[in-house]
Amino acid sequence: MAYNKPVPRKGQHHEPFWEGAKQGKLMVPRCNDCGRVHWYPRLICPYCHSMNLRWDEASGEGRLYTYAVQHRAFGGWGEEAPYVTGFIDLAEGDRMMTVLRGVDASKPDEIQIGCKVRVEFEKVDDETYIPFWRVVEE
Repeated sequence: MAYNKPVPRKGQHHEPFWEGAKQGKLMVPRCNDCGRVHWYPRLICPYCHSMNLRWDEASGEGRLYTYAVQHRAFGGWGEEAPYVTGFIDLAEGDRMMTVLRGVDASKPDEIQIGCKVRVEFEKVDDETYIPFWRVVEE
């Protein structure tokens, strides 16, 4: 079945992210001056405003910061509703928004804030893999 959901546009300063995703690696931008990871990728560190950035491979681990159950959606996401979106606190710092896998959207009371999650990648085509996060056992 063809991937029928929106795909983020690829810019040249995002290349390390997309190349890493093809290999099942979560790549995150880190500032060489203040040392902080920031998500989403940008050309200037949002903390110290340096342009001295690099890409590091992240552990692919994190914790669920918060979540919401999506009951209405458009396009390909409409076919999956209800589904759960969440913010993940990356082990390396900062936060990433995602669609959360491994949870039952019809039982939101069973979803635990702070639970451990791990990144996984869904193939769109040979050049594009999208990261999602799955709840894992402690």
